[in-house]
This record gives sequence, structure tokens and C-alpha cells, in this order.
Amino acid sequence: MKTSLFTGWQARFHAVCLLMLISALAVGVFSSTAQAQAQVTPAPSETVAVEPLPVAAAPAASAVEAAAAAAPSFDHGDVAWMLTSTLLVQLMVVPGLALFYGGLVRSKNVLSILSQILVVFSLILILWVAYGYSAVFSEGNAFFGSFTEFAFLKGFTPDSVGNTPIKGLPDYLFVAFQSTFAGITTALIVGAFAERIKFKAVLLFSALWFTLSYIPMAHIVWGGGYLGAMGAIDFAGGTVVHINAGVAGLVGAYFVGKRIGYGQTALKPHNVPFTYIGAMLLWVGWFGFNAGSAAAADTVASLAFLNTILATAAAVLGWTLVEAVSKGKPSALGAASGAVAGLVGITPACGTVGPLGAIVIGLVAGVVCVWGVTGLKRLLRVDDTADVFGVHGIGGIVGALLTGVFSAQSLGGTKADLDIGHQVWVQLVSVGFTIVWCAVVTAVILLVVRMVFGLRVTEEAERTGLDVTSHGESAYEA
Repeated sequence: MKTSLFTGWQARFHAVCLLMLISALAVGVFSSTAQAQAQVTPAPSETVAVEPLPVAAAPAASAVEAAAAAAPSFDHGDVAWMLTSTLLVQLMVVPGLALFYGGLVRSKNVLSILSQILVVFSLILILWVAYGYSAVFSEGNAFFGSFTEFAFLKGFTPDSVGNTPIKGLPDYLFVAFQSTFAGITTALIVGAFAERIKFKAVLLFSALWFTLSYIPMAHIVWGGGYLGAMGAIDFAGGTVVHINAGVAGLVGAYFVGKRIGYGQTALKPHNVPFTYIGAMLLWVGWFGFNAGSAAAADTVASLAFLNTILATAAAVLGWTLVEAVSKGKPSALGAASGAVAGLVGITPACGTVGPLGAIVIGLVAGVVCVWGVTGLKRLLRVDDTADVFGVHGIGGIVGALLTGVFSAQSLGGTKADLDIGHQVWVQLVSVGFTIVWCAVVTAVILLVVRMVFGLRVTEEAERTGLDVTSHGESAYEA
């Protein structure tokens, strides 16, 4: 008799599955029985000779531990904070500084100043990687490092750590953070001669100034050069950034000349809300600028963070009070300018003074900078469009000098046994050196740029506005 019980692939498949199930049950029962039997009937005990492990295994473990200890490492919290700080400093420039300056110029020139800041900042970032970092942070003489040792970050890799002055950060991160300092310092200058300079002149000037003024000043203060060896305190850039840029702006305004109608007609800011928003973005970004200069998420960064809050608030109150007394009405533009003055003033001191010192520095910077953009500006007879020298130059000088006072531990600072008189003298020397170096170098650069491109646009182009004549566009439709 024929049967179809195991015919067809489905039947055969079912049969195989049944056999596998029966086998698995059998193995389970057998192993359970064997295990139970092993538990009930213990094996006879025997005396077994145990030999110690070979001593040779220990060196292998030690070698692994030594290799791990020798491998470069970093704190992930520090890295996260420094990544954030770098982003905050970039926020200071675009859009912070761009909006701050953009609101101060007339409507026909707003796109011009926005373009200058963005393109100058971008140019300096590239030059920083090309040779700037190398010339600042490599070994050299008292004024310059090597322009070629780390050119285009030669020798750096994504995994390299410890090849920069800050040993606890990935090398690329420290380079990125410092690049934003170079970029914002150079971009600050363009506000002084806005509304009348040629675009190509701005770019050539920026490249030369970065090379001959920013690089040496950064090396002299932060890269082991002359002023750093002397003991000058500049935590985040009072001399390197603000006095340097402020003096360059002043010299540049003299060379380019006054705007048409300056002193005869009112050349008012076209959009104060832009300037206000830009100032507040600068305040937020400045926490990366100041607290980020601690290069770690630690107590020093916390001190700089708090000081950045307090000094700025004190400067706003100081500027507002002076305007209320002298003019009868405090202005929103004045309050915003006071915030920037306080940020500038506390920059060199933020990591070494106490909260009380920060308040005093901010208050003094706010009050003195009012005079810097009014009385001093008239005395100098200069058309500094965005008051770069009056705020950054004067505020930087105030902050640098008072750093020598309030960094003393006896006045709430962090420097024990600080000789205030001697430190103030060192700070004064650093201020004077920065002013002289920057003024001379800037004047020479402007002479070169004048010969190559000329500095100033034509009178017709200036009257029409640089948005149309230099960039072929207009911010606002008529």
C-alpha cells in the first residue's frame, strides 16, 4: 500500500522540525539527569598540586598600563566647554559685531560693513591655519615664532594631543579657538573707517595687519615673547585684541580721512535696534571669549564667567549714569555701548581679579569710555565711525592698568604676594609697547595699501553709498 505521509517538501520539513524538537528534549532531559546525578553523587576528592602562575604575566599587564598612561588623554568636559567657547566667540563676530557696526552706519552702507566683517573674518581664519598659528605659538625670538614650523598645521592629526601650549585639549581644538581671536581682532578695526574705504583696500590691509601686528603681539604676550616673559597679565586679550585693534582703528581713521559732511551734518546711526542686538550678542559670546580663555571647565573659568557678568553690568550703569547727568536723558545706544566697554575692560583681568575688582573695572571703563567717544574724540579730531578707539582702545587701556591693581590677593584677586606698584608698571609698559608697535606698523601698512590700491572710494561713490558702488546691491528698497 502506498503512503504519502513523508512526500512533499512541506511534510519533510515538518518531519525534520519534529525530529529536532525530540532531540532537544532528549538532550535537556539527559543533561538535567546528569547534573542531578552529579549533585547527588559527588566526585571523590583528590589532593591536587597547584602550581603558581608564571611571573612573566605581570610584566605584560604592566606594559599595557604603562602604554595607557603614556597615551595622550583629555577631559571630555573641558573639550565640550572649549568647543562651546569657540562657537560663542564666532557668534561675537557673525552676527554680533556685524550687527553692532551695521546699525551704526547709514542705511546706504550697511551691506558694505556686513560684507567687510564677514570676508575679513574668513580671510584671517585661513591665514591663521596657513602660518598664523605657527608664527604665534612656535619657538622663536621675543617677537615672532616660526612661520613654517606648523604651517598649515604640519604635524597635527585629529588624534594628536599635547602639541599646543594647552596640554589637555586636542590640538585642533586649541587651534580653532585661537583662530576666532585673530579673526575678531582684525574685524574690529574696520568699524573705524567704515563708509568710505575701498573693499580691496580693506582686504589687503587686513592680511598685512594680521601678519605684522596681531601675530607679533600675540606671540609677545601669549607665545612666550617679550611681554609675557616680563610678567604682563593679559588673560583674554586686553593688549593683544582691544588696544591693538583700537590703535589700528585710530590710525586708519586718520589715514582714510573724515566722511563727507562729518562735523557739518548729523551722520546718525540708521538702526539702533541692530546695534543693541549686536551688543547683546557680543555679551553672550564674550563668555566664550573670557571664560573660554581658561582652556578648561574649572574654577578659573567660573571666576571669569562671573566677572564677565558683573563688569558688564557695572559698565552699563556707569555709562547710563554719566549720560543721564550730562545729557539729561540716558540713551539705549549709550547703554549698549557701555556693555561693550565693560566687556573690553574686564577682558585682561577676568581670570585674576575678584568680583569686587570686576565691578570697579567695569564701572571705571563705562565712565571713561563715555569721555573716549565724546571729549577725547573731539580733541583728536578724528572720524572714528564706530568709536573703535574710544571703546576698545580706551577700555582696553583702563582694563590692562587696573588688572595690575585688582589681581592682588589682598584686593580679592588670585595673585598672592603681588607687588601692586611693580605690576602696574609692567602693565603700563605693556600698554605703551602695544600702542607704539601697533601705531607704527599700521601706518606703514596703510602707506603700502595706499600705493597699491588707494584707500578711499571716489566722492561720487561715497555719496551714493558703498552698498551699490562696491557691492552692487541695496539693503532697503526705495
